[in-house]
Amino acid sequence: QVQLVESGGGLVQAGGSLRLSCAASGRTFSSYAMGWFRQAPGKEREFVAAISWSGGSTYYADSVKGRFTISRDNAKNTVYLQMNSLKPEDTAVYYCALGAVVADFGSWGQGTQVTVSS
Repeated sequence: QVQLVESGGGLVQAGGSLRLSCAASGRTFSSYAMGWFRQAPGKEREFVAAISWSGGSTYYADSVKGRFTISRDNAKNTVYLQMNSLKPEDTAVYYCALGAVVADFGSWGQGTQVTVSS
């Protein structure tokens, strides 16, 4: 059973930055793809970013491309999401996810709230 624990969320002004972390335990972290998703109030969960098991491939939603960066440290079993130039529309609960491949995430964290004020 894998456990994913997100941290780093909070309240920030528009234009500011936050760095989310997701620590994994219970599986061989380096064998799995990792991703970040988000869900705003009244909206469906949406894809934000993903990274392959090696870190060699990354993928981003168009809405965050150029502002967010996903990375991983397999020695620390942790995936990160660096979020710059934050906008009020980035406000959401952010979830990390683990999967065998980038397109198939089956394990989820509990989420961390990100609120961007205008």
